[in-house]
Amino acid sequence: MSNFLAIATVTATLQQTLQAAVGAAVSGATVRTQRPEAAGTATPDPHVNLYLYQVTPNAAWRNADLPLRGLGGRLVDRPQVALDLHYLLSFYGDDGTLEPQRLLGCVARTFHARPVLTRQIIRDTIASPSYRFLAGSNLADEVELVKFTPLALSLEELAKLWSVFFQTPYTLSIAYQGTVVLIESEVPHQTALPVRERRLSVTPFRQPVIEEVLSQAGPEQPIVPGDTLVIRGQRLGDKATRIRIGGGDAVTPVALSDTEIRLPLTEPPLAAGTLRAGVQGVQVIQPMLLGTPPVPHRGVESNVAAFVLHPKIIPPVTASTVVTPSGPQLVVTVQTSPEVGKDQRVVLLLNELTNSSPQTYSFAAPPRVSNTGSIAIPISGVAAADYLVRVRIDGAESPLIANATGQYDSPRVTIA
Repeated sequence: MSNFLAIATVTATLQQTLQAAVGAAVSGATVRTQRPEAAGTATPDPHVNLYLYQVTPNAAWRNADLPLRGLGGRLVDRPQVALDLHYLLSFYGDDGTLEPQRLLGCVARTFHARPVLTRQIIRDTIASPSYRFLAGSNLADEVELVKFTPLALSLEELAKLWSVFFQTPYTLSIAYQGTVVLIESEVPHQTALPVRERRLSVTPFRQPVIEEVLSQAGPEQPIVPGDTLVIRGQRLGDKATRIRIGGGDAVTPVALSDTEIRLPLTEPPLAAGTLRAGVQGVQVIQPMLLGTPPVPHRGVESNVAAFVLHPKIIPPVTASTVVTPSGPQLVVTVQTSPEVGKDQRVVLLLNELTNSSPQTYSFAAPPRVSNTGSIAIPISGVAAADYLVRVRIDGAESPLIANATGQYDSPRVTIA
């Protein structure tokens, strides 16, 4: 980077570069670095006036040095400012011999042929006796070379620019922009320790996509606890792939390929109490393993796919009479997997088996104070018979089991 003398060094180097060119083009012509002034009635001496009229932040470098401070507010790097320099070059001389126009052509040719201030030109300028005040400049060591490009100013923009110079009439002129000048603060800062070993990890971006979720038993079969969940999609295969279902922790699948993942809905890998009957979301997570030894970091995640986890009734289903303050009450007790949450809606469904005109009943379970795997549901007005039993938890029904003839026969309960 360069110090505070960088702007003056650019102007001086530009002046010296143009001086050699205009002196050869027009005899006696010089390059000045003054504010444009009125030429008066007399014919002015042939010269080019180089004036820095505006300085703007450089958009590409203005935030390149952030952050500058570490923990505790300590300075970890020297602040730098990136600037673009805007120069107005005006041309004076005898209009009868077209000296201003000849000087303009010479300057345009010089800028086009040598648009960059080379490090050697800068060093030669600093070493010149005419610029002893720039002896401490280090612009030649700046990481970026200063480059000049012409500015296409419209007539309106030129009029506004010359209006800044009070009572100074317009003269033939052209504008150039120099970019970029980096000025660094000369303040002490903390120096980092040297790097002993470099570890670079490159991983292509492969976001997994879930297309469908189904049971291993078949696409039309209900998904119940104990089944194997089949996840199909694209870019699923990764050695660090994990599966997250609902709000539980991510678990490792037992079978994995680029298009299919299989995960048993058992314990382990799924801890007790993490799943509930009803609609569940499943997501594929692929962390990035970085370092030696590899440490998982946040990687990519798939879309969230939904599936319905149906509850499973664990036999036997019992019916018993309990005594309540209002009298005897018939209660059906059902064991379910997974556990029923205390806030889940539970409905008991009974379908009569033996009658020629079978009856159906539904009863809502009473509120619960905690999660439980055993639901006691009061029933009434039910005739004595054998009944198929189902429970509906948050809209997900437990499946029935068919016998060899293809008819449902369990789970069942006998109402005496």
